[in-house]
Amino acid sequence: MTSFKRGLIAQTVLGAAALALAGFAAPALADTPKDALVMAWQFDDIVSLDPGEIFELSGAEYSAQVYDRLIHFDVNDVSKIEGEAAESWTVSPDGKTFTFKIRDGIAFHSGNPMTAEDVAWSFSRAVKMNKGPAFILTQFGLTPENVDQMVRATDPKTLVFTTDKVYAPTFVLYCLTADVASIVDSKLVKGKEKDGDFGAGWLKTNSAGSGPFILKQWKASELLTFDANPKYWRGAPKLKRVLIRHIPEPATQRLLLEKGDVDVARNLKPEQFEPLKSSDAIRLVQAPKGTLWYLSLNQKNATLAKPEVREAFKYLVDYDGMAGTIMNGIGAVHQAFLPKGFLGAVNDNPYKYDPAKAKELLAKAGYPDGFTVSMDVRNTNPTQDMAQAIQASAAKAGVKIEIIPGDGKQVLTKYRARNHELMIQQWGADYQDPNSNADTFASNPDNSDNAKSKPLAWRNAWDIPELTKKTAAAIEERDGAKRAQMYEELQRSVLADSPFVIMFQQTEMVAERKSVSGLVWGPSFDTNYYWKAEKK
Repeated sequence: MTSFKRGLIAQTVLGAAALALAGFAAPALADTPKDALVMAWQFDDIVSLDPGEIFELSGAEYSAQVYDRLIHFDVNDVSKIEGEAAESWTVSPDGKTFTFKIRDGIAFHSGNPMTAEDVAWSFSRAVKMNKGPAFILTQFGLTPENVDQMVRATDPKTLVFTTDKVYAPTFVLYCLTADVASIVDSKLVKGKEKDGDFGAGWLKTNSAGSGPFILKQWKASELLTFDANPKYWRGAPKLKRVLIRHIPEPATQRLLLEKGDVDVARNLKPEQFEPLKSSDAIRLVQAPKGTLWYLSLNQKNATLAKPEVREAFKYLVDYDGMAGTIMNGIGAVHQAFLPKGFLGAVNDNPYKYDPAKAKELLAKAGYPDGFTVSMDVRNTNPTQDMAQAIQASAAKAGVKIEIIPGDGKQVLTKYRARNHELMIQQWGADYQDPNSNADTFASNPDNSDNAKSKPLAWRNAWDIPELTKKTAAAIEERDGAKRAQMYEELQRSVLADSPFVIMFQQTEMVAERKSVSGLVWGPSFDTNYYWKAEKK
């Protein structure tokens, strides 16, 4: 991009930011309001604001600001599960019934009091709508026909959650920390229903939570704003508003941050970190995430379905080269499907860039001169840079990759329809139990196009009945050591034979102005919290 065009983009963004901030009665440009947090971020992957549908990283972060859940985990020690809307809970001796007591004094943004009936209806709604994240609840035997019996309020303050069989208790509890378990205002949402849609049409662009912030406005790939909830049960946020601008270009994010037009920049490139380290006005915050970057090969493509081709691609990625450049400071090489810190995680990385080895494997598959294939990528960084690096490294073995960029929603829609060939994506665990990733990378109960369950293995048409059985068995094992061993074996099977080239575990590097404090950057995007932020 020429410097002239870059300047025009910067002026356009600055002007847009100024207009947006005008509604906050802001002082002069380059001085954000004292009572507002202004953030530059890439959030073009948001498809819906409905917690019963949210299944993207940015959407997960949105829901954490607006909704409460029954329970959560300590962001500094994920082994500690704590109450949120539930002040306490018990597990029956047979391990199948979980009883939660709802704390007093929680009100939704509408003013309606939260009750156990709201929780039961929220879970029932998610199961009956059966959107992408519904499997997190339905894996416990919940169906549209039985959910109202298996999840029920026995009185306004008591919720009983029953599973179809015995599971590891922590597995059940971690699942209830997921976005899909967010509690919606049933009275409000029921009033917005149309044609039996459970209010989904309305909740796609509106909110009905009890969290620290109230949605003010969402413009896809443009703007996301919140107002503080002054009656939040854990204490009102110190800042009255949050404004988030979708700024896709890292250079523009840095310019806005240095000028003081934003308080936080989320998507800077590694080469931009070093100059900021000496800044008196800006701090860099590292937040290790349980989020993985991976390349996937659609097995509907006859070429990519050959075992030798799958293996060859694991030698066509220059992991160390990208780790020292594109991913420097924002990701570490990690090749197993469980991130570091998860029970049973495999942390050795057996694959290295070896185009000669890849070429041998391609010759065995019948492609001594390589082949041509397309790769879909989100047109944001570092995805674009990663795609270009893989394009160059694969070319050394004769594999010609055509890069097809698109915005987050376009790329995800294509992926979820299994219409890609190669795809670079991120995957963040839905909850802190190892099954969150095993169930998507190592399980595919039905490989047909109209399957009810559509994990990542399904998206890439990888038909794995034996691994699916082993994944199902692991969630029933109550002995922690045995369970860890089961997940290690699953990871090694996926490493050896899968259509997934898992490359990096993300470290989120956030640049904040030093006038801001109190932001929480947790191990997952739905444990990034704004409500304790303040400014001086």
